[in-house]
Amino acid sequence: MIEFKTISSKIGEGYYSEKRSKFLAFTHHISSIEAVKPLLDSYRKKYYDARHVCYAYMLGVDRKDFRANDDGEPSGTAGKPILGQINSHELTNILIVVVRYYGDINLGTSGLIVAYRTAAADAIAHSEIIDQQVEETITYDFTYPMMNDVMRIVKEMSPKIISQHFDNTCTITLSIRKSEIELLRNKLKNLSFG
Repeated sequence: MIEFKTISSKIGEGYYSEKRSKFLAFTHHISSIEAVKPLLDSYRKKYYDARHVCYAYMLGVDRKDFRANDDGEPSGTAGKPILGQINSHELTNILIVVVRYYGDINLGTSGLIVAYRTAAADAIAHSEIIDQQVEETITYDFTYPMMNDVMRIVKEMSPKIISQHFDNTCTITLSIRKSEIELLRNKLKNLSFG
């Protein structure tokens, strides 16, 4: 797989209302599980008076790292419908949070499923869906006199510089499209032996 679908870093917002209950939905681009808890904490703090803060996320190119949470709603009525929207749009590296304000009228199981699904779909509709290249990283150690040659290759191939440390021994970590990693690796290897 060379490309995958995700959303841009701009937060998408969605809304749904049914029998006085309000559902506020938000999409976030995430790249690790560690990003989930602080975002959920911020929603719980901001919407402290809401009844439920439900969510689902999907991570990774292979889309195997995911979770759905009902936050006290009947099992399978909130997190699963949110995750279902992520799946139907084939997205990854995304978190969708849906905040529910209870309107004193029960919606029933099917009503809840429709509400959470619709709110999540609205948030996705207000997000920018993008195709992203699968990238790999490479770390290269070299001596300071090789600096110009290394930077010439960086300029020529345009990888992202993840980190760099320059001293007597230098280290640079680069990220580039998976399809170009071998070429970059070979060019850097040739410097070492050239």
